[in-house]
Amino acid sequence: MARPVHLLRRFLGSLVPVGPGRADTEWAEAQLLTGERRLWYRLRPADRRHAVAVARRTRALLGEQADRPVLAAALLHDVGKLDARLGVYGRVVATVSGALVGHDPEVIRDWTRTRGFTRRVGLYLQHPRLGGDMLALAGSDPLTVAWAREHHLPPDDWTVPMAIGLALRAADDD
Repeated sequence: MARPVHLLRRFLGSLVPVGPGRADTEWAEAQLLTGERRLWYRLRPADRRHAVAVARRTRALLGEQADRPVLAAALLHDVGKLDARLGVYGRVVATVSGALVGHDPEVIRDWTRTRGFTRRVGLYLQHPRLGGDMLALAGSDPLTVAWAREHHLPPDDWTVPMAIGLALRAADDD
């Protein structure tokens, strides 16, 4: 689970529905393949702003090692949250629900078999898998897909190179 300070910062930032500035948007677009750009523009403005900040910090941490697939991973690691269609407060409920059930796969799977809000919470909690699937369908690099799927896993379970995963995690602060 993400640190409380990070969650509070993300919550407060999400209350300002402003996306990244023009220069940041153009920079982000340059890092993304056509299919990835389509997903990028489906993200909420505040999520795009957060993603650019994560990608910029990743670039600062890794320098030239932060190639296009790594930056795309930073920009799109949370893209699976799109399927949940939750607003700010729904995401808070989903995050707290995940903390309470411990991301138990059986419980979450059962939630996605229901309807309405409970289903959307279940989808939100499955965002790493869903995002990885979306990126694979968009033609993303295997590293970009892997990071979307693995960004909430412990480092021992990552398939991405350790230095890259550690930098992406540090840049995201969760």
